[in-house]
Amino acid sequence: MQTPQEILLAEPRGFCAGVDRAIEIVERALQKFGRPIYVRHEIVHNTYVVNDLKEKGAIFIEDLADVPPGATLIFSAHGVSKAVQEEAVARGFSIFDATCPLVSKVHVEVAKLAKEGYEFIMIGHKGHPEVEGTMGQLDHGIHLVEDVEDVAHVQPRQTAKLAVVTQTTLSVDDAAEISAAVRARFPQVREPKHQDICYATQNRQDAVKVLSPQVDVVIVVGSPTSSNSNRLRELAAKLGTTAYMVDSAEELQAEWFTGVARVGLTAGASAPEILVKQVIDRIKALGAVSVRTMSGIEETIKFPLPKGLKIDAATGFEIQERQPETGPAGH
Repeated sequence: MQTPQEILLAEPRGFCAGVDRAIEIVERALQKFGRPIYVRHEIVHNTYVVNDLKEKGAIFIEDLADVPPGATLIFSAHGVSKAVQEEAVARGFSIFDATCPLVSKVHVEVAKLAKEGYEFIMIGHKGHPEVEGTMGQLDHGIHLVEDVEDVAHVQPRQTAKLAVVTQTTLSVDDAAEISAAVRARFPQVREPKHQDICYATQNRQDAVKVLSPQVDVVIVVGSPTSSNSNRLRELAAKLGTTAYMVDSAEELQAEWFTGVARVGLTAGASAPEILVKQVIDRIKALGAVSVRTMSGIEETIKFPLPKGLKIDAATGFEIQERQPETGPAGH
């Protein structure tokens, strides 16, 4: 019986800048204000990360009524609707927004174009918090399509001003197919200036496209609720390679590796590297003797933290934001 000989690691994989920032916001808020810190929705879609933050003192809620007055509240990386923002302000919480800046960019674009009289077609998955947050930027005029069939049933009030927005964690290929159907039905539709699919989703999918043909099976580390992790597994399968998604090393099944010489391993943008290491250890226990990392794009993007959470590493004190000095008038 053949057992796996080599593990090939996708590059890049795992945490993106938006996830890094969101987790750091919760950790710094706990450090600065003490426990508990309330977080609306899972900060990122990963069981390990959420459980780790729960142990440190974060409380995850869906309904703002569960947050006591005067508490510190953090919005998750997926973003929230205008109604949730307004309710949080009205309830008087101390708020930090961990929405991924790439999702915020979509929110800003929606608000700007809505003022110009646009209606929107949003490509995304119903019920996903990012979709709910983006659609919730407006109280009307934004229509969700999940697949090509949905495009035929969209009934905008007018078609002269119609724009497309996309859930950032979709598969590039899925979004392209649905976008093409939208263009065919509404030839004058305005498309995003830059593809709304985020750089990290794109990079991880591109890596899987290179990885899949070189291996016998692909393992994706990610939680079932993680959209971008699900897309990685689907993409590998679409390319003809058997693919499984696991939330942890315990979920690996020995029979997946029977007759397999080389295992491909990647991780969704919300999956921490510690889980990848544990999966590697488990596959080694099943017989793998070597681990090789593919060459791939090195991601250097880092998003700034919100004001009030920047702490000087050397002193442990909060960094005071300096106001720009203003000279005499006319200078």
